[in-house]
Amino acid sequence: MNRRFTRLAVLSAATITAGLLTTPASGAAQAPSDPGTIPGVDEIVSTPNLKQIAYVPKTGPFATSTNSDWAFKGHYAFGGNYNGFAVYDISNPKATSLAAQVLCPGSQNDVSISGNLLFLATDSQRTNDSCNNAASTADAPGERWEGIKIFDITDPLTPAYLKSIKTDCGSHTQTLVPGKAGDPNVYLYVSSYNLAGVDQPNCALPHDKISIVKVPKRNPAGASVVAAPILFPDGGYPGGPNGQSPTTGCHDITVYADKDLAAGACMGDGVLFDISKRTAPRVITSVRDTENFAFWHSATFNNSATKVVFTDELGGGGRATCNPEVGPNRGADGIYDIVGRGDHRKLVFRSYFKIPRTNADTENCVAHNGSLIPVPGRDIMVQAWYQGGISVWDFTDSSSPKEIAYWERGPISATQMVSGGSWSAYWYNGYIYSNDINKGVDVLDLRDIRVSLARLFRTNVFNAQTQSNFYTW
Repeated sequence: MNRRFTRLAVLSAATITAGLLTTPASGAAQAPSDPGTIPGVDEIVSTPNLKQIAYVPKTGPFATSTNSDWAFKGHYAFGGNYNGFAVYDISNPKATSLAAQVLCPGSQNDVSISGNLLFLATDSQRTNDSCNNAASTADAPGERWEGIKIFDITDPLTPAYLKSIKTDCGSHTQTLVPGKAGDPNVYLYVSSYNLAGVDQPNCALPHDKISIVKVPKRNPAGASVVAAPILFPDGGYPGGPNGQSPTTGCHDITVYADKDLAAGACMGDGVLFDISKRTAPRVITSVRDTENFAFWHSATFNNSATKVVFTDELGGGGRATCNPEVGPNRGADGIYDIVGRGDHRKLVFRSYFKIPRTNADTENCVAHNGSLIPVPGRDIMVQAWYQGGISVWDFTDSSSPKEIAYWERGPISATQMVSGGSWSAYWYNGYIYSNDINKGVDVLDLRDIRVSLARLFRTNVFNAQTQSNFYTW
């Protein structure tokens, strides 16, 4: 669909101030000494070194819609929501405030940023590619659209919709990939999959591929799908007897462009890619965990790209898996060392990490999205665990990871399962920002000598799935 600048109805902060708070909802208590102690409903507990310093609840048309992923630029945080995306002013993290909302329905609405461009991912079939759309149904006539939308955020408070690109199976997640030196383009690796196991409109089987969108930086309206490489010509993992997902695509891909590497969490497979040719990623090696991993969900490199942390989203994020019945190795992180050189590199399993606290049976809790904290000489990351809260943990010793801080709310309900908690928790310029599915935005301050040097590192744009050496920030 060709369109020049289309101005959106953007809700300014002045029109959506009802209910906004920039102080914590309640004081954070010291962490209980017994990891089996479950906080009360909405009770906040934490280790003394991790404190909530700001809270902005969901409001307006986003109040009853799911919050999703983050991207950051300058003094603004851009938070995805199934109804669009929100823009937060974080120039003073302790006074974080909602600056604007862009209404543009379509799950999951994950976001990434390059320069003055914001990319929005849609993996639910919509009646059209505008921001005035509805969910498409099987018997609905007309267009069924899902894919990528591009916005101009030169003025972060008035984003302008530029362009849409339809992709096969939509875009569950999307990863920004910088071009190599001299390349005037950026690329998007669009991850999507078919879990139903049957042909669907716009998502025919087999779907063992990703879509690659090329975006000319000087002419973003010229963006298009330029490749759809088959990553698993052998069909990938067919699935296992203990609930292991078959590989029918990738859920998420993280790139380390400077090293021409990508790590793919591809449902039944953990994959290491060579991306020296951006439009033709090539599998170097893959690994499976048929005993414990059910759904390979996301990946994070350490700063030297000698390790990958993969997450297992057991139960799709909707189950209570942080309990003794499930145990410490399922719904956890898997830490893998990258050994060897070139095409002989392998992923070698070292250990699992899972938060050591017991959650209630009414709390969805499993490993989810996180990012590296820029600590020289150490491998430390912050991570969301849905209603399991936010964990900071050290995997410098791949075989012996240790949690060094955590923050969480008690269950949304003590009597029934209600989905919620932190979707994404990322470190950005000295603070941790969490996008809570139900509650809103939490800003946390980590005061720990082990991460004090991280405060010295600054970057102007941050996408968690687009890693680079933080010494060059």
